[in-house]
Amino acid sequence: MASNDGGGAASKPQQPVMHMNPRIEKDRQMILDAKAKGRGPLLKVFMRLSGPGWLQSGITLGGGSLSSSLYLGVLVGFSFMWLQPLAMILGVIMLCAIAYVTLSTGERPLRGINEHVSPVLGWGWLLASMMANLVWSLPQFALGTAAIRQNLLPGLIGPGVMGEIPGKMIAGALFLVIALTATLTYSAGGRGVKVFEIMIKGIVSLIVLCFIGVVVKVSMDGRINWGEIGSGLIPDLSLFMKPTDKIMPHIQLVGEGFRSFWTDMIVGQQRDVMISAAATAVGINMTFLLPYSMLRKGWDKDFRGLAIFDLSTGLFIPFILATGCVVIAASSQFHAQPAQGLVANEPGGLVIEEPAANLVGPYKGLLADRVRYEMGVEAFDKLTPEQVTAATEALPWADKRMAAILVKRDAFNLAETLAPLTGPVVAQYVFGIGVIGMALSAATMLMTINGLCFCELLNKPARGWPQRFGSLMVCVGALGPFFWKDAAPYLAVPTSVFAMVLLPIAYFAFFFLMNQESYLGKYRPRGGKRVLWNVLMALAAGAAAFGSVWSLWSRLQWMGIILLVVFIVVVVVVRYARADKKGSAVA
Repeated sequence: MASNDGGGAASKPQQPVMHMNPRIEKDRQMILDAKAKGRGPLLKVFMRLSGPGWLQSGITLGGGSLSSSLYLGVLVGFSFMWLQPLAMILGVIMLCAIAYVTLSTGERPLRGINEHVSPVLGWGWLLASMMANLVWSLPQFALGTAAIRQNLLPGLIGPGVMGEIPGKMIAGALFLVIALTATLTYSAGGRGVKVFEIMIKGIVSLIVLCFIGVVVKVSMDGRINWGEIGSGLIPDLSLFMKPTDKIMPHIQLVGEGFRSFWTDMIVGQQRDVMISAAATAVGINMTFLLPYSMLRKGWDKDFRGLAIFDLSTGLFIPFILATGCVVIAASSQFHAQPAQGLVANEPGGLVIEEPAANLVGPYKGLLADRVRYEMGVEAFDKLTPEQVTAATEALPWADKRMAAILVKRDAFNLAETLAPLTGPVVAQYVFGIGVIGMALSAATMLMTINGLCFCELLNKPARGWPQRFGSLMVCVGALGPFFWKDAAPYLAVPTSVFAMVLLPIAYFAFFFLMNQESYLGKYRPRGGKRVLWNVLMALAAGAAAFGSVWSLWSRLQWMGIILLVVFIVVVVVVRYARADKKGSAVA
């Protein structure tokens, strides 16, 4: 009867995670004393005690954010400068709601969702978070391995110095050892958690500074139109259906029968990158990390203000600075610009520069796709490699120029923008450190999250071998560099689209949980605050649902929509079946 009296789990926690200790009481007293003194002292205390928000930055500023920002700049220029800030604002809203729910009850939220919303949503949230960890690990390892080989150690294990397989194995092993060491530091608990948070803060700060340096350099060269950047903060949804105005003139030069080929390719890539950029702002695994990282620190209802400050400063600001700088740099360098050394500047002209070695293969691949489109799949598949080469070389100049514009650049190419300022060697090191920092922080956080997920799956405390085993599961990402032949950062785009499909599970689970008086009891928002919370959460959950449906439709068409409807029906049926069973038991 106690679970149905309106006080619910708030008055009778099912599984408390933390107990009070002197350190937490000291932190609590610092907050209460600072509140009595005013905003200035409170701000200083919040800055001192922040932590989980920076962990969120560690996961969001990874390969997904880098690749999405890079290709957003390449494909649409400055036109979508508004997208990532908006996605992060909506994400922070939901994370603040998650923090409020968690700190008000002091409970591990999985049990609350299972008991008070639906076990289908609860277990779906857990399993989807683990799936996201494993899938997202692939681009982190691919990006980290590429950065080590191309930017940091090109003279030892870089392309052309050592074979692809041995070079990737050495770089991947080095990356894995560093990530595992950092993860085990967090798993140790106590002082290890503090050391881990300091390390992540340092890495995130370094990432932001590296990419600010790129923008400063490009701006000094006069290659940035700040007016265009300002206009890019105004949403233009037409780019979901067409290329940008800067790319359209290049498409018009292509033969009339093949304009649709390039247009469809560009629009498809734009949609994927837009969805990816939104998905990497706040992923479903971040919604799992936040409550458990706060509980692990011992935070409770007195720390709710700190949690919101922590998310705003430790997550929102670094994300906007880092991703914005990458979009600006990539757009100024690559948008509607053919990669050097691949095609002549005019029909019949000569190519006088050497192309970047990492772009030659992808460029030829785009030309082969163009030939396949013209000949048909069956006829193309019968060609020998020599015939394919001859057919691509015979393509018109305009098609070759389109391929050179769309070829997928990576961190190595973007680093070259710093070369005139710092010299080519220093440029590669500076940019390489930023990229490796992104990949390392994300891979480390993926391991940490998966360790927490696995412990929750087994209903075990987040420590010891269950947590270590869960963390080690993410080592599957080490296979990423060996199964991706395109630009390493681009692997994060399709994986992020997959993650967007899962995100609404978490958003709606906490949306419903926030409105459950049987769970929150006296802490459930009331009056105007409840209306405000629901409006903001509805916007965030609705945007996530739109992205999920769009991703399902673009990949699976009606099959994806059917799967979504089946999932929703199962959630509802199980929810009301459990409610009826409880009602019968009470009667």
